[in-house]
Amino acid sequence: MSLLDRTGLGSADAMLEEIKQWGDAIMEGSDADLLRENANLNGESFSGKMSKFGSEYARWYARRFTMPAALVQAVDANYLYVHDLDQYVLGTTNCMFIPFAKLLRRGFDTGSGSVRPPNSISSAMALVAIIFQSQQNAQYGGVSANKLDHDLAPYVAKSFAKHFRKALRYFGENEPADDERGISMSRADLRILCPESYRYALEETEEETMQGAESLIHNLNTMSSRAGGQIPFTSINYGTCTSPEGQLVIRSILTATMRGLGHGETPIFPIQIFKCKKGVNLESGDPNYSLFLKAAECSSRRLYPNFANLDAPLNLEHYDPADPDTEFATMGCRTRVVADRFGRNRLSGKGNLSFNTLNLVKPGIEYGIVSGRRSKADEAGFYRKLTRYLEIALDGLLHRFGIQAAQKTKASDFMMREGVWEGGEQLDPDDTVGDLLKHGSLSIGFIGLAECMKAMYGSHHGESPQVYAKAIELIRYLRHFCDAKSEALNINLTLFATPAEGLSGKFTKRDREAYGCLPGVTDREYYTNSFHIPVYHPMTSTEKIRLEAPFHDLCNAGAITYVELNGNARNNLPAFVKIIKFALSRQVSYFSINHPIDRCSACGYEGIIGAVCPACDSHEKDVHIRRLRRVTGYLTGDYQTRFNGAKQAEVRDRVKHSP
Repeated sequence: MSLLDRTGLGSADAMLEEIKQWGDAIMEGSDADLLRENANLNGESFSGKMSKFGSEYARWYARRFTMPAALVQAVDANYLYVHDLDQYVLGTTNCMFIPFAKLLRRGFDTGSGSVRPPNSISSAMALVAIIFQSQQNAQYGGVSANKLDHDLAPYVAKSFAKHFRKALRYFGENEPADDERGISMSRADLRILCPESYRYALEETEEETMQGAESLIHNLNTMSSRAGGQIPFTSINYGTCTSPEGQLVIRSILTATMRGLGHGETPIFPIQIFKCKKGVNLESGDPNYSLFLKAAECSSRRLYPNFANLDAPLNLEHYDPADPDTEFATMGCRTRVVADRFGRNRLSGKGNLSFNTLNLVKPGIEYGIVSGRRSKADEAGFYRKLTRYLEIALDGLLHRFGIQAAQKTKASDFMMREGVWEGGEQLDPDDTVGDLLKHGSLSIGFIGLAECMKAMYGSHHGESPQVYAKAIELIRYLRHFCDAKSEALNINLTLFATPAEGLSGKFTKRDREAYGCLPGVTDREYYTNSFHIPVYHPMTSTEKIRLEAPFHDLCNAGAITYVELNGNARNNLPAFVKIIKFALSRQVSYFSINHPIDRCSACGYEGIIGAVCPACDSHEKDVHIRRLRRVTGYLTGDYQTRFNGAKQAEVRDRVKHSP
């Protein structure tokens, strides 16, 4: 609950005093969790505090003058959470996949000046960063490239042709006869006809692509251009382009990531996702298998990339081998956008519009055995209450969609004017955007399945096969609700395995105040994210993957499974690869491996560091030890200074999973 949510409806003087108190709390930094709701935002900076002032007022305004009364009451009762409430009244949308191929091919206008199509890979990669930067403030969530290797391959070809023709003049070799393929890295005959020119062009192109990749990674980690001085929340997906040009793009991005930033630090952005596909990159002999191994090595050193499973049944539904835009990709922590009942069953040019999250734990406490009022869970009462709040969550999404749909094209500026959202370029500035936004998705999320099961039945779904079956049944019920409402209302309503960051502690704190400290339910500072087995439950990595895998097929708005490795993951790459392949074989849609990355600010040593750096003997009391961890799917600089209290507690509770 935000500070302004706590202000009552008393006298004007009392309200003004309470508003002053939350303003003082922001300026004085006295509420650390408030300033750390978003680990990507430095709430203690000038720009962060300014952003927080605006955010808190926008939330207050939405609650009192805009939101349906039933939704406000559900939020106040701690059954529901409205994500990014500060954007509600504006009609801003959540996140999207950017059609980089289109924007690079034709050029674009930032609003301050026009940009020509690039003629080299270095220029193209620079423009990717600019496009990310231009799009980010037209929405409040993440921005993603769903097939960056395919999108950038043509510009590697342009650079190669440029360097090749230059080399022909230098070496005096004869230009090859005209060929419909043109000058490209794929032409094996050029190695024979013009060996010196080919070698020179290849070396120059490889160097230029590498420099472009380094520039892209550095730009996306240093552009503090989002509201509040944030870095743009960017994601890039790659891994399936098998042309020499596309392979070079993938290899260069991975190499640049492993090299790190200026002093070798692990890049926080972009979130990187390697797309895994049988016959393309998963087995020896596949054209991109060496790149898959390199991706695993990079992930073992830098925590990125994560791994997307194109062969999971959910992701094959609309897959067309001839169209990489139909390949499953993800953005941000886990968002999935593929299916569209209106026909755009592809990724780029659309995204998620908004989502509301259910607190599964509260009705679990009310109708379960944890309170001691009953010996057997009241499942009928639980599902009645759940259905009531599902309906309220949906009504809230539809109400918010009405506001979003009524917005004029000019409000979205770059997104609509340049056709980032497909079809936007065909609208006039004063046209409304509702007919385009219908291709996006609305989502209902959930949190605390583990604690809900504990409250209902006395065990969570990692402890009991019988309770596990109940957990699957519950999430299947949520998915059925979303599917049925999609049909009835002709909308794209999907089920989301919510990546709760600040929310994981908010729900818990208020339920503890209402029901006390209930063992296994409200006795920690956080609720377990989505359907995950609790981070403190001891088990092997294969057990965790096996138990969580079936939930992925139910959560068509996105989900992630991760495991925590014990020890230094860099030292055992075969085991790392084996775990990834096992997750893919179990039809996990999106997967990552967590392992600690600590960095000594004194000597730059990076690995596992206790209180004392093993390289220079510096103590953490004397020098800063930067402890990098993943939060809800993405990385942040140092969990001890950027995570809120609930997420810090979760990190401390994480047990290591043996293979």
